[in-house]
Amino acid sequence: MTAPQQQGMSIGTVLEILRPNFPDITISKIRFLEAEGLVTPERTPSGYRRFSAADCDRLRFVLSAQRDQYLPLKVIKEQLEAIDSGVASLGAAQHQARSPRRLGLVAPEEFRSSEPTRMSRKDLLVKANCEDAFLSELIKSGLVVPSKSGYFDDSAVTLIETAKAMCEFGLEVRHLRAYRLAADREAALIAQVAGPVANRKDVGARDRAQELATELAALSLTLHTCLVKSAVSSVLDR
Repeated sequence: MTAPQQQGMSIGTVLEILRPNFPDITISKIRFLEAEGLVTPERTPSGYRRFSAADCDRLRFVLSAQRDQYLPLKVIKEQLEAIDSGVASLGAAQHQARSPRRLGLVAPEEFRSSEPTRMSRKDLLVKANCEDAFLSELIKSGLVVPSKSGYFDDSAVTLIETAKAMCEFGLEVRHLRAYRLAADREAALIAQVAGPVANRKDVGARDRAQELATELAALSLTLHTCLVKSAVSSVLDR
């Protein structure tokens, strides 16, 4: 693994070094990982963070483990503690992090926000190849939700295409409403855990809550997938 040789890098410099391999990395994300104890840069007398090459390696390991193996931060932290204590090496842990994820496991990365997009209703209809009446029905059922200013994002395209495909099997939009209700219940459970963290007054509280919600969302969807698979198998075995 190639690491920068200079010492005492600013957080902005580290961001630029990591960004080619991790386009979604942000300063907020680096601060969050520091708050969680995954990296501990030195501080200048005036309080500025100064990262070493080893700190950069450590961040690269954490980000790779999240992206490639979809590990929760708790597990990554345990791996780093093993490395720090000499039980494991960074190279061996990186090799493990590149191993394929288990079948059916949903990645937390799939819930992390990318660059926001804004589409008008007209643009959405074109991009999703959708009839206006069908979109109106999806909005009425709460399956597609425009922003307060009336725009839509890329997830609306995926949702419309999925709903269209399901309706081709004979389902109707009213049947899909059950998925909306289930998603709202799961989101409410996640909010019960992440909400109190976000409301703390300490620095980085909102970032920690966002990361917590992201990992819980991935686990929730994985659990849902496993339960649906099990239920379908039971139905087909009758």
